[in-house]
Amino acid sequence: MGLSMRILINAGPWLPVPPSGYGGIETVIATLVPELRRAGQHVTLATVGASTIEADSYLHPVAEPQFASIARPYNQVSGIAHAQMQGIVKAIYDGGSWDLVHDHLEVVGPAVFAAMGRAAPPVLQTLHWDLAKHKAFYESFDGRGRVRFAAVSQSQLDRAPEALRRQTIGVVPLAAPPALEIHADKADHALVLARITRDKGQDAAVRICRQAGLPLVLAGPVAGINDPEELDRRLAAGDAQLMSHPDVAYFEDEVRPLLDGDRYRWIGGIGGEVKERVLRSAQVLLAPNRWAEPGATGVVEALSRGVPVVGTPLGVLPSLVQHGRTGFLAAHEQDLAGFLHKLDSINAEDCIEAASVWTPEAMAASYLRLYDQLLSEVP
Repeated sequence: MGLSMRILINAGPWLPVPPSGYGGIETVIATLVPELRRAGQHVTLATVGASTIEADSYLHPVAEPQFASIARPYNQVSGIAHAQMQGIVKAIYDGGSWDLVHDHLEVVGPAVFAAMGRAAPPVLQTLHWDLAKHKAFYESFDGRGRVRFAAVSQSQLDRAPEALRRQTIGVVPLAAPPALEIHADKADHALVLARITRDKGQDAAVRICRQAGLPLVLAGPVAGINDPEELDRRLAAGDAQLMSHPDVAYFEDEVRPLLDGDRYRWIGGIGGEVKERVLRSAQVLLAPNRWAEPGATGVVEALSRGVPVVGTPLGVLPSLVQHGRTGFLAAHEQDLAGFLHKLDSINAEDCIEAASVWTPEAMAASYLRLYDQLLSEVP
């Protein structure tokens, strides 16, 4: 490893670090920052004002978390990401001194930093998202050696446009945050731990559990709303902006009709000790994804706590779940329901052992190597 570096981490304007409930990217950052600081690095975190993770210094370009707006039409939401970048650009031009930027802001981050040229520090961006969303950008983007990328899985990188692959200097799997030291008795429920959205397949999860006769808990926000009572109250009041949100339409039309509030229920977004207990007490984590998940922090969290995973063989899941040893993968709902009857064949210790390679220390060490490589190669 090289000497101590001054690192600016751009967490974006959407959620605090750590998040109070849902927030895969922010959870990764909250897992990484303490390890970088333990390794002697100086970390400045560009984040919203509600963040509580300890860093050496902070930038707060956008004061309040903006996740509730993230799926609004482009002409209503585009200014939020640019406000985040405007604050960071100002800090750089005002004399902020960083050796490099570790960016986590989708598309807007690398675009702005590349446009700054040598006025910006070298940049490494972690690719947390589905790259197919921005095909035109990634096929044409040129970071001129100063903006480089890290994928979160080999499957993600394999699907990337050639121009992006040439500018990607490594693959760093996502790590799970350490488990909280609390006791949680095993219950009888399956769990989906994800934002309520069609790509995550919550409707399929309910049908799968109904077919298998296994209770199901859905945990995750709807349109940034963690509290079920708040969602109901705002919908009853005719909140037009909320009612037009695609995740709300999905939940109301395709998920809620399948729930009974008892054996099949949505508990909202959860975090902290509540999340730890619900996860560790689950019989299984269900991941019936309809999209190629790039990183799947929830899967890593479950396995690291001895909870098997049953899901679809898309994206990163085949590299995380060892079929028949730490869980089961299948493309069809009927097959997934059948595998829920085979959970007794999965050993919790095997799940924990398989997840032992995805530690916070290993993730930080990998990024430190990429930081050194970036600084040695930057023009």
